[in-house]
Amino acid sequence: MSQQRVSVVTGGALGIGGATSRRLAADGDVVILNDIDGAAAETACAEIEAAGGRVVPVVGDVVDDAVIDRIVAAVREQGRVDVLVNNVGDFRPASKTFLHSTPDQWQRLYDLNLLHVLKLTHALLPIMVEQGSGAIVNTSTVEAFRGIPGHAAYSAYNAGVSAFTKSLAVEVGRHGVRVNAIAPDLADTPQTSASAMLRGRDPDLVRHWLPLGRYGHVDDYASVVAFLASDEARFVTGHTVPVDGGTLAASGWYGRVDGKGWTNMPDRP
Repeated sequence: MSQQRVSVVTGGALGIGGATSRRLAADGDVVILNDIDGAAAETACAEIEAAGGRVVPVVGDVVDDAVIDRIVAAVREQGRVDVLVNNVGDFRPASKTFLHSTPDQWQRLYDLNLLHVLKLTHALLPIMVEQGSGAIVNTSTVEAFRGIPGHAAYSAYNAGVSAFTKSLAVEVGRHGVRVNAIAPDLADTPQTSASAMLRGRDPDLVRHWLPLGRYGHVDDYASVVAFLASDEARFVTGHTVPVDGGTLAASGWYGRVDGKGWTNMPDRP
């Protein structure tokens, strides 16, 4: 009988992380679920257990070293770690422009988007190397590959996540460890809700803005994470996979409202 996988998911209660925790648990993993929101973590764990899954909560801010230590302790109690999903990231605190931003904001964005990824990976990687197997899936963003006004630091740190993903994959492949990332865009989550993204605009325009014609559902992203963590992706490593409905491929082109071709000026038909 094969041994049950153990997966760590940071930010695992809500949004993409919440969908990922539920998906991996449904696939049979023991999920070590970290989240800063204790109430949301309790709800997520209850839902996973009600569906027959196994979950171990670790509540706290993953940027704190003490929380990382608790995650590592939870892993050691299980005796192994097969999957690490570094899901936590945020564009907040945000500023109107880089000129309005402050070093304190840069530091928080660094902690939230890049530094803790290095720290938690560094803490758990030796266990994967000793096992001779493991899969790491990081969360970057499409904004790491295109400009985003007002979020220069955020995009820089996520570009670092994708660069880290590539370089680490080269280092640890010999140990049977794979490292990949996803780059989401336009995810309808509590953090980036569709209503906030629309801001009073006509929802029918979404089909002109996105090649696939809709915002992303959390399960769209969780499915790609699950694939990258699975044996189905056993020969895939070092890549950041855009999960974006085609926005990065479109690179600023939009369907014309009148249906007559394409435009790079979305406010005009």
